[in-house]
Amino acid sequence: MPSEKRQFMTIGQIDATGVRGPHEKELEDISKSKISNFINVDIKALENIINNELGGIIENIGFSENWTISIEMFPEVNIHMAFSYFGDEFGDGIEAEFKFYFSGKYVTWVPGEDSATYIDIVMDLLERKLKGEEPFEKNYDTQSDLMKKVLVQRGEPFKFLQEKDQKELESFLGAKVWKIVNGWRIKKEIFPEVFTEIIWDKEEGLDIKFQGQRLAKNLGSYHVEFIGIFVLNHILRYITVHNLDKELPDICYIMFSRLYTKEKGWVHRTR
Repeated sequence: MPSEKRQFMTIGQIDATGVRGPHEKELEDISKSKISNFINVDIKALENIINNELGGIIENIGFSENWTISIEMFPEVNIHMAFSYFGDEFGDGIEAEFKFYFSGKYVTWVPGEDSATYIDIVMDLLERKLKGEEPFEKNYDTQSDLMKKVLVQRGEPFKFLQEKDQKELESFLGAKVWKIVNGWRIKKEIFPEVFTEIIWDKEEGLDIKFQGQRLAKNLGSYHVEFIGIFVLNHILRYITVHNLDKELPDICYIMFSRLYTKEKGWVHRTR
């Protein structure tokens, strides 16, 4: 996360619906359901979890919060979870709350659907770590029906990747990208010592795997699949923006936030 002055956005701004959208409500519900874990938290213990298990930091971003958890979803796609404690200051029974902010050059590319679900996964991970619990679902070698569908839907755009894209895609994703005989392999560390590896073969299609020493301790198979989907979605954003002169599959244009599609003058399509 860059140290220079950052521009912060809300999920409502990124959704750009003009009215209160469903993802604003979703984030409010996440705050209400998880906030009790943080009211009397040992801040040093929390910081240790943030640094070592999430690869994030605790900082202050200037919204009069007590502290903020900042984490990089992708390079230049940063999520900030700002904690404020009120006690019974307002007499409404709400002792504390999280507010969620977003920053980075590419943060408006990512739709609220992906960001809100990612935050929910992070909050669940933090809760389990604070309670000393491990994930329940650990079926990492079995793909869900959702993942099977996603792999079929998102495979075709990979044919537009070229060797000249390798370094730029690595930087965009924060991943290792290399060419194989019939396609590509892409390996990204999604949290410290937790990796997703995406393999695209022009004959075999798209596949995804998960591995790492901390995988079974930190992420259940259901949640890690979602993060794998977010990585696939971000790859499709790169492919789309770098191939606008070509006839791309419809799935490519569904990957972006409403704000981004408005700025581009595209018809916004949802998944």
